[in-house]
Amino acid sequence: MSDPFDLAAHIRTIADYPKPGIEFRDITTLLADAEAFRQSVDRLVAPLAGADVVKVAGIEARGFILGGAMAHQLGAGFVPIRKAGKLPHATVRVAYSLEYGLDEMEMHRDSIEPGERVLLTDDLIATGGTAEAAVTLLRQLGAEIVAACFVIDLPDLGGRQRLEALGVEVRTLVSFSGH
Repeated sequence: MSDPFDLAAHIRTIADYPKPGIEFRDITTLLADAEAFRQSVDRLVAPLAGADVVKVAGIEARGFILGGAMAHQLGAGFVPIRKAGKLPHATVRVAYSLEYGLDEMEMHRDSIEPGERVLLTDDLIATGGTAEAAVTLLRQLGAEIVAACFVIDLPDLGGRQRLEALGVEVRTLVSFSGH
């Protein structure tokens, strides 16, 4: 069945960014279009109606935009997962691998209560390293991860399988082949 509203048509592809050979999938064009943004949020949360999601955790930065809207739709709270050093209160932190080194992300220690049902979100899943680090943080605080939701999946990079190997259900709206 074809999609009557083509979300992929609202995603801009920028060739050779941030380096040659990479096709960057830019959702700012989708976010700027009211209908495409609404469709994305609605499609991400619709399968989770009745799932008793208590919090939505969004990964910096586009996960904040999606996550805030998703939390509103689900009647849930929102938890930011940020790059290290950006949060003002006591945090939990995890290091994770990037293509050329390490980075760290953190969240407030008091943002999740043990046993809370949490939905994780970001704009895109590629290799899954950032999402896996976010799962680690959430589980350190005792979260029950209901699912991880992304607008875009780059299946050739294996991120979905990486999260599924951790027992996390992955939901995406659009797939693009390649890098």
